[in-house]
Formats: sequence, C-alpha cells, structure tokens
Amino acid sequence: MSATGQSPVTRSAPVLRVRTPDGHVHRFTESFHIGRGEECEVRIDDALVSRRHLLVSVEDGRWTFQDLRSANGVFADGMRLETAAISKGLTISLGRQGPIVSLEIEQPGRATDPRKTERESQAPDALALNDYAARYLTPAVDDEPVGRRTMMIRKAFQQVQKKQKRKYLGVVVVLAAAVVAAAGYAYYGHLQMAKQKALAEDLFYSMKTLDVDIANLERLIASSGGAQGEDQVKRYLERRRQMENTYDSFVANLYNRDLTESERLILRVTRIFGECEIAAPPEYLDEVARYIAKWQSSGRFARAITLAQEKGYPKFIAKEFLKQDLPPQFIYLAMQESDFNAFASGPPTYMGFAKGMWQFVPDTARRYGLQTGPLVGVPQPDAADDRHKWDKATVAAARYIKDIYSTDAQASGLLVMAGYNWGEQRVINMVRSLSPNPKDRNFWKLLERYRTRIPKQTYDYVFYIVSAAVIGENPKAFGFPFDSPLKFLETDEGSK
Repeated sequence: MSATGQSPVTRSAPVLRVRTPDGHVHRFTESFHIGRGEECEVRIDDALVSRRHLLVSVEDGRWTFQDLRSANGVFADGMRLETAAISKGLTISLGRQGPIVSLEIEQPGRATDPRKTERESQAPDALALNDYAARYLTPAVDDEPVGRRTMMIRKAFQQVQKKQKRKYLGVVVVLAAAVVAAAGYAYYGHLQMAKQKALAEDLFYSMKTLDVDIANLERLIASSGGAQGEDQVKRYLERRRQMENTYDSFVANLYNRDLTESERLILRVTRIFGECEIAAPPEYLDEVARYIAKWQSSGRFARAITLAQEKGYPKFIAKEFLKQDLPPQFIYLAMQESDFNAFASGPPTYMGFAKGMWQFVPDTARRYGLQTGPLVGVPQPDAADDRHKWDKATVAAARYIKDIYSTDAQASGLLVMAGYNWGEQRVINMVRSLSPNPKDRNFWKLLERYRTRIPKQTYDYVFYIVSAAVIGENPKAFGFPFDSPLKFLETDEGSK
C-alpha cells in the first residue's frame, strides 16, 4: 500500500509465448521455470537440460530470464548469458548445442480482447437463443408478470434441473471416492518408498561399517607381516558382496523416473567412492554435472589422460589401490593434484613444498617411506627426492589414503579427498566432531554441518575428482575421443 492508503499502479504483464523443440507453444503472464524436472512449467526432457535450468520472470510489465546455475548454461547468438531482458523476442539454446527455445512477447492488438462481450461476436440465431433462455429459463423475480406458457416451461426446466443435480451428485460422490482412494494409495506408496529408502540407507552404512572393519584388519595384517587374519578378511568380503547385492535390489526401485546416462554414472561413481547415493543432497546431481561441464570446456582432462596413457601410469596406479582394496578411481586424485606430472612442485605451505605426482609434503612423505632430497626447501625438481619417483610415490599414496579411509574418514572416499587436500591437521577436527560411525561421518554430513567453513578450494577439489571419475567411466559419452583409462580392468576382471 502507498502512503495515501491506495494501491500503487502496476503495469499488467504482456503475454509471453514460449515455443519448445517439440513444437508446442505455451503462453504465460506470470513467472515460470524451464527445465528437465517434473516441477517445471515448461519441461524439456533432454540430457543437456538441468532439472531447473532457468527462471523466466516478469516484474512491472517487463520479462527477463535468469540462468539457475545450470550445468550447461544458456546461450543466445553463441554467447553464454546469465540473465537477459526479453524486449520483443529472443531465441536461446539450453547448452551450447542443446535444445532451442523461442521466447516472444505478444504485441497488443493481435489477440482478441477478453473484455469484449460475447454478444458482439454472436450470430443472429445465437442472439435469439440467448433471448429465449433469458425469458424462459431464468428464475422468476418477485412480482414479475409472466404468462402461463412461460410458467409451464420454467417448472419443466426446474424438474429437469433437479434430476440432473441428483445424477451429477452421484457422479461427484463416485469421483470424490476415487480421488480419496487415489490419494490414499499415493500416500501409502510414499510411505512405502520412504521406508524402503530408510532400509536401503541402513544397509549401505552397515556395509560401510564392515568396510572399516575390513580395512583395519588388513592394516593389522600388513603391519604384523602375518597371514592369520586373511581367512577372516575373505569371509568379510564375501559377506559384503552379499550385502551389496541386496542393496542393489533396494536401490533399483527407489527412482521414480528414468535416469540419464550421465546421472547413472554419477550415482555409480558416488557409490564406488563410498558415499550413499540415495542420501545425497537434492542438488548433488546438478552440481556434479556443473563440474563435468568445466572439464568439457578445457583441454586439461584430455592432456592429462593422454600423458598418463603414454607413460603407462593407469595399470600400475590401479594395481596399487586394488592391493589396498580401494577404488582404482583414486587415480583421478593424482590428476587433480598434478595432471600426472611426476616432477610437479606446489606452492609454499606451512608444512613445506609439496612435490611429485601425488604432491606429498615432506613430513608425510617421510612417514610413508619416501626420502626427501637436498632441494626439499626449493620449489624445483630434485633427482634425489623419492616424491618425484612416481611408482614409489604411488605405493606410498595408496597406503596413506588407506590409512585415512580406514580411520578418520570411516570409509568415505569423499572425506578422504577433503582431508588429502585440506591437510591432516586442519580438516581433522571437523571430521572428528562428527559421530564416529559411517552413517553420521561422511561427506554429506560434513557439508550439512560445515559447508560455510570448508574452503572453496577443498569443495572444488572434491567435486573435480568426482566429476573426472564420472567422465572416466565413459569419456566418449562426454565428448572425449578416447576410452576409459581404466578400461583394461573390465578385461582383467572378466578373466578371473
């Protein structure tokens, strides 16, 4: 309300016409969303379209659109736009090579004025019919003079109306009962789905508890040099395989829509790294897709993988991590650290210069059997420094990651990444403040509790590794002209 108590004058919104790739035309006078999600007013089912890709809004009679941090962006005339005004018309693509959407404001005078009366466009016969209806079928007004014929027609019409009301009342009751039954069934289905999801989560975190037990037992066996616990490890591993089969059957029924290839790969990699995919935050899929787009927009991924393949790194790295019963996809941690450059030197830190493919700082390197050289305090390669010997450093990295995985990270691969990047002493207090069991100590819980305190560098680090691992499952599906660097594992596993 204005100061005088009267409502301010606002401009009415012009009609916005939206034409989608399937040829459908939608008309809007209020704000709306375009995206792949069921909740969007304009839904476009395409892998390049995010769940909520953009918001088209109207204020004071002017239309604008805003990109909602979509994975593949919004483009017009080849330029990526975050927001833009729609003055008359605008053609956009959702993603650089994505679906085309046309936005056009209807010009005044084109559409029929809805305020015109129906009588202005009616034919003479229609006007006569309306006159009869008004005369004979309109309820009588007190003291209105009517003839016998009019009275008779009105009584007959009232009787017909009563019969129709009884008939329609029955139909309404039946429909209402059907709606109540459908709502009850939907609510029951919702409860069953929630119950199944809870059971699946419990089963998943039971598996992770077992993973921690297995990892600790393997560390004990490795440190003691004996083989007394190997049979126990085998029994644990067999039990874990059975639990995962049961978990798979639960998860298969939890998604109420078809997933895209990219989404399926994201969920697969998430579980490989030890996180419960069905417990992920709602925005997780779109967030990983956003980092996949970052890899696609640069040549870094292709250069690093090409170097690793030429040097023969993937098989050796995968072998060392599999020896520790860890996912070979941790190879992408080395890619994020150094682009597989064995002679890389990092910036100065309070713990000294990090060096090598795995970017060990001096103290951690020595703790895991790597000798530092005379140039330890200088940011340049050192032939006498074991950190530059990629094979020896890989063995140390696998052991180091296994220790983080089996202790503080509680079998959460994403927590391992955060700790590896942020430093043992800085992230450890946050991690240890979480309850010491996999259900309450995982990356989702760390984000939920400390999102504002986690440095952007560490947040980016984790999502870059996860997204790289997703691309690595099937690079050609993301536009890269080569196979997975871990493709050899499919043949090796098939031959066992």
